[in-house]
Amino acid sequence: MLRSSQPLTGPNRKRCREDEMLLGTVLGEGERGFIIDTRSAQAAKQARMTGGGTEPKSSYLQWRRLHRPLERGRPLQESFVKLVEACNDASNNMDRWLSRLESCRWLSHVKAALSTACLAAQCMDREEASVLVHGAEGTDTTLLVTALAQVILDPSCRTLAGFQGLLEREWIEAGHPFHLRCARSAYSHARLKQEAPLFLLFLDCMWQLSRQFPFSLEFGERLLLTLFDNAYASAYGTFLCNNEKERRESTHSLWACLNQPGEKKKYLNPLYSPNALVIWPSVEPQSIQLWQGLFFRWIRSSQYLDEAWAEIQRLAESN
Repeated sequence: MLRSSQPLTGPNRKRCREDEMLLGTVLGEGERGFIIDTRSAQAAKQARMTGGGTEPKSSYLQWRRLHRPLERGRPLQESFVKLVEACNDASNNMDRWLSRLESCRWLSHVKAALSTACLAAQCMDREEASVLVHGAEGTDTTLLVTALAQVILDPSCRTLAGFQGLLEREWIEAGHPFHLRCARSAYSHARLKQEAPLFLLFLDCMWQLSRQFPFSLEFGERLLLTLFDNAYASAYGTFLCNNEKERRESTHSLWACLNQPGEKKKYLNPLYSPNALVIWPSVEPQSIQLWQGLFFRWIRSSQYLDEAWAEIQRLAESN
């Protein structure tokens, strides 16, 4: 699996021999690969007018391009805001709640992300093909797809240490602009142009995987909630800034804190049983559920769930 930004073909459809040679070395004679573009075909075409674009078919004969559009900007942020507002509105009756949940389209974004990640994983696992994923800059929906696909395919990414390595590699070192995307959260009246909860969408997809495969992830919901909190407000430097260059200043690592024995125990899944198989999530409407532990966490007590989780941990340790 590879990831990149869009090719800079521009309106004149310029060729880049170096790019062609680079992708050519990935595939052997008779092999094929898939390019998954996380933009719509129309958006990719429009990008040519500002210097971007897509790989010309005539120059990448062994590669097949697939468009799977994923929202990454204002529409995704507005969806997040509408969902939070609906969850905090105590006046909702059942019909109004269901209507508002559907209209915010957050679960549609979750489904689209999981579906695209499954497509990338299927190309690799079932077609035994190489996959290149890109969108525009390659630092948003691209990372969402590659990170989820690796969790689906690779059991090591489902361990606590492996998942931390995945986040470091696919989100932090890859240059996801956390400062721009997570500047204000859903509770701010400011609407910054570049704000969008891509990392939250990834965490929500991970929660869907943990719910559908409760024994296959070494970590539980508490870790995902902690990561969400630290992406928006943190005493650590792990999710600070927009790239490695800006992050050069010395800060404390969130991982160093989470991996202390006393802390680490809080995040482990007591039901974990290593699963060497690929995990294929269902993306049917009835399989995608609202992440209540996050979106209802401030309006509904989690006392009984916490007590039940503590009892499961106690029973697991006693065995």
